[in-house]
Amino acid sequence: MKLIIVTGLSGSGKSIALNTLEDEGYYCIDNLLPSLLLNFADLLSQPDDLFSSLEKTAIGIDARSGIEHLEDLKKVFRELQKFEIELTVIFLKADIDTLLKRFNETRRRHPLSKNGLPLKEAIIEEETRLRTIASYADIKIDTTQTNVHQLRQLIKDRITGSNDNVSLLFQSFGYKHGTPHDSDFIFDVRCLPNPHWEPDLRWKPGLDEKVIEFLKKHKEVEEMFENIKIFLDRWIPDFVESNRSYINISIGCTGGYHRSVYLVEKLVKHFRSNSKLEVSVRHRELGK
Repeated sequence: MKLIIVTGLSGSGKSIALNTLEDEGYYCIDNLLPSLLLNFADLLSQPDDLFSSLEKTAIGIDARSGIEHLEDLKKVFRELQKFEIELTVIFLKADIDTLLKRFNETRRRHPLSKNGLPLKEAIIEEETRLRTIASYADIKIDTTQTNVHQLRQLIKDRITGSNDNVSLLFQSFGYKHGTPHDSDFIFDVRCLPNPHWEPDLRWKPGLDEKVIEFLKKHKEVEEMFENIKIFLDRWIPDFVESNRSYINISIGCTGGYHRSVYLVEKLVKHFRSNSKLEVSVRHRELGK
């Protein structure tokens, strides 16, 4: 029996996540009171054909229920360990400026604004109150620079892998567009030779053969790849032993267009040879 709890900041994309899970065959419930979660888990754990259609369930829980109810989740998460249920907690967030823009564009009211708080203060209050809950999350996704289609793909990549395998997400990014806040490891490769300064390569991505040939010629690029690979080969098994199911690894260069893309592709190729790992890839800046 699988149970996914989707929670996080208002406006960060929880509805999109639930819709995606529903498309993937999950029975979805939006805005369930945390106090009812244990009763629902008890039903799921019953050996009854009546609940066979709920073998894969996703539940959205957020501040619409009242922030005081959300704080009950800390106790509920501990209690859920008593049930024979495969539990995954997904926590979504975005930076304040992005959330302000989203609420202003949709003209929706923030759940905490009903108490008379201005929108920005309501967002800050919610973020502060949810920090402890975020620490319980198996998957954290920062949607600040993620569109609807990218978020849907991220959710699919993280939840549709084999139950017994560890999910690795490799993503490239550009520092000038901001550092991803949902990474377990971040490697800075801005010290490497930059194809951007080659007129014929400037507008070609790190997936292009000419860019690949350029980077292959530089010994330090291969050394960087080997060093990152050796580090991850050494430590990923330890994370697996500690029951970690999801690991985010980000590689950043200046624009997120050449060097980081090239190295991510090489790392993905290497780690996909390990049958115990479910490896997915995201190039954050490509297509912008």
